[in-house]
Amino acid sequence: MIIDFTELQNEIVTDLTIELQDDDDFNAAKLSNKVKLAIKEIISKRNYGATSYTEEMILSDLYNYYSMITNVARYDYNQIGAEGQSAHSENGTNRTWVKRDELFKGLVSFVDVI
Repeated sequence: MIIDFTELQNEIVTDLTIELQDDDDFNAAKLSNKVKLAIKEIISKRNYGATSYTEEMILSDLYNYYSMITNVARYDYNQIGAEGQSAHSENGTNRTWVKRDELFKGLVSFVDVI
């Protein structure tokens, strides 16, 4: 099933653009891509294929994860150029990233029943 989540993606991109647009290296296309990938990851982790959810039900359910999608997209966007780093120090500033998996706390996957 192909799900049209364009409206959800556009809403999240708009919210994140307001938040990030003043950054010198802001890139709207990269941000939009990170949002799309975050939505697809939530869809995969939720495992809607194990349910009888319709496209409308899935889209409605995805809005329950709006904040999680936003946080994952923001995290991934901010990691551009720093992928794989676990810590960073420069000019007395130390930066350590949380583990990405922690962003998915509270996400419950559907399970196939045999």
